This record gives sequence, structure tokens and C-alpha cells, in this order.
Amino acid sequence: MTARPRKVRFVSAVFAVVFVAVFSVVAVLLRNTPTGVYFQLSDQIAMVGIGVLLACGALWLTRPRVSADAEGVTVRNLLGSTRYPWSVVQSVSFPDGAAWARLELPDDEYVPIMAVQSIDGERAVTAIRELRKLHRAQWHPESHPE
Repeated sequence: MTARPRKVRFVSAVFAVVFVAVFSVVAVLLRNTPTGVYFQLSDQIAMVGIGVLLACGALWLTRPRVSADAEGVTVRNLLGSTRYPWSVVQSVSFPDGAAWARLELPDDEYVPIMAVQSIDGERAVTAIRELRKLHRAQWHPESHPE
């Protein structure tokens, strides 16, 4: 089972295209300003570069992903990826009002699952059900014969 955010991916892609387009247009028009300032080719290249950097930042929000199998779950958020065996996961929850799901770990710790977001609606519900099914199969193998 693998899940990725859907709406955030679409919005991020649109913003990335807009950033590159706007900064490219500004770069082209930069030389023809009546401000009295003399812009060089390097200034134009820098403007396009800023647009590309902002686009990369927007696309970075598409990075989250969660993958699960019978042995455990791998959570990839913005800064890193970690694999958790089902034996250390106490539950998979989606608290009321939360933006994304989370794995409950021992000692009141939790790991956010940014790939399962509330704005994705039914896709998020399906992903949570799949994660809970895999978790339940690990904790109660007699109820899920193979």
C-alpha cells in the first residue's frame, strides 16, 4: 500500500509553473524599465533563478509518501524517511481537526504522516483504512489468515 497527497501535488505544480513564468517575464521586462537603473544580463538570469528556486520550494511539498506492507510502514515527510516495524506502532490515528494522520508510538511519541491529508477526503479515508488493516493484521494475525 502506498499513498501520496493528491491536492497538494496539484496546487504545488500550478504554483511552480506560475513562479517560473512570472519571474521569467519579469526578467525579460527588467531591461526596459524607465526607473533609471541599469539592469544587466546577470540580473535577468538571477530573476529566472529566483523563480526556479521558488518553484523547487513549492514542489518540495509533493515529497511526502507513506508505504506499508506486512512487516512495517515507511513514512517519508519533508525532511526525511523512516521505516517503522509494526511491532513499535501502537496505532494509526487521524485526530479530529488534524491536517494529516499520524503513527502513535510508545512513550507518547507520534510521527506525522503528511502523505495522508484531510483535504484529500475519501482518498485519505481509504489510506487510513489500509494502514489500520495492515496494523491490525500484525497485532492479530489469527483474524487475518493468509
